[in-house]
Amino acid sequence: MKRLGLLAGLIGLIALGALIVHQGVGQIANTVARAGWPLLWLLPVHGVAIALDARAWQGLLRAAAPAAHPGMLFLWWVASVREAVNRLLPTANVGGELAGIRLGRLQVGDTSAVTASVVVEVMVTLFSQYLFCVIGVLLLIAAIPGGHQEQRALTIGGGLLLSLPLPVAFALALRHGALFARLERLARRLLGEEHRMVDAIAGADLGAGLDERIRSLLGRLRTPVTAAVWQLLGLTAGTVETWFALRLLGHPVSFGEALAIESLTMAARNMAFFVPGGLGVQEAVVMLLGQLLGIDAQTALSLALVRRAREVLYGVPALLSWQWFEVRRWRDRHGEPAAAVRSGRR
Repeated sequence: MKRLGLLAGLIGLIALGALIVHQGVGQIANTVARAGWPLLWLLPVHGVAIALDARAWQGLLRAAAPAAHPGMLFLWWVASVREAVNRLLPTANVGGELAGIRLGRLQVGDTSAVTASVVVEVMVTLFSQYLFCVIGVLLLIAAIPGGHQEQRALTIGGGLLLSLPLPVAFALALRHGALFARLERLARRLLGEEHRMVDAIAGADLGAGLDERIRSLLGRLRTPVTAAVWQLLGLTAGTVETWFALRLLGHPVSFGEALAIESLTMAARNMAFFVPGGLGVQEAVVMLLGQLLGIDAQTALSLALVRRAREVLYGVPALLSWQWFEVRRWRDRHGEPAAAVRSGRR
């Protein structure tokens, strides 16, 4: 699976390079250069979007562990790390959630509660992004001229409609399927009762206990709905990036058109989860949507590359801060005994 992901990433990188060469490296560079340093404003704008997403997670965490009080600054940092892992590392969009559980336990000691909040958040994200994409399709149909282009948009909308059973099935499985209890039973059957992994699952209450936590969260309808609202606000804030970048690149669009580009690019990237970072996929979809909305190919590709650069400039510091934190934490755990031994020898 890992090799398949690396191969898909390599193919995507080659496709991206071919797109850049085909559209003209010099023209794209000139387009981005004309926009200049104001493009750096995309970084704090994205930080706001991440903060809104972190606020959604905070509500779920508080509901799962009422005694815990995770701070917003901490959750914003963890949310930034989660996104960076999913966007920049070949983890098929699941590594970020695992990193979030690991880091979330620092302020919420209950592993089962943190895991339940992340699992429910993933479900809420599926519905929020689905609704966001539906809005994007409707705005795309309204924005483009009639004829064959409108037919293309209707085809996109039809494909989106066909994908609706996925989030619904996931929600039903979480509500009624006892997924984690079955995984625990499977682990016991395959590994044996005495295996340390089985002990870890049981000790952290990640089997039937986790299913119960998830059902409890889903049973309070207001909690996931409120999280979905915060997530939709975050997605809308992300649209500001596309709208602002296109203005700087010399091809202003309406906010509705920017939302159509943002939402459908996100949908395509999620569908191509096996391609690390959505390399090549994101750029091709932005160019296709740009064509439908009358944006020339060079500007559309420049937009995609600017967004890619923002991912790197925002994500790499998040990853480095996480690694620095992990190294420091490891030293705190293993450095003190060594220091005690040295002082005893003296």
